Amino acid sequence: MSKQPAPNGLVADLVDDAGGCCTPISESALDPAQAIEGATVFKALADPIRLRLMSIIASAGDELCVCDITPRFDVSGPTISHHLRVLREAGLVDCERRGTWVYYWPIPDRLQWLSSLLATPVNTPEESRVIRRSR
Repeated sequence: MSKQPAPNGLVADLVDDAGGCCTPISESALDPAQAIEGATVFKALADPIRLRLMSIIASAGDELCVCDITPRFDVSGPTISHHLRVLREAGLVDCERRGTWVYYWPIPDRLQWLSSLLATPVNTPEESRVIRRSR
């Protein structure tokens, strides 16, 4: 991750007035602020440990204790904590401390944002060319 902090409030900027998510990159180019926000999320997920952490947390179906996450990895607890912090700072997960343990859960709106950003049209340009040629 870069040392440059992500601008605050960009998630809200990416949500349209109707309450939906951003326009898919297959339909419209990102403005500079959206590109920074997207890069922050992709940087967070670009590490294999963080991607695996995200998949474990997202597929848990509920919150997950760090005590149940750490044993799944061959890295130290502080390393897992660092990676979880990066996911939190990217807005992909949230957490709550309860006594000794910290519990994590995915942020559904952020996952939907990511999914919407990467959505593709029903017919890709290649499919459109094939359809036009077959007529």
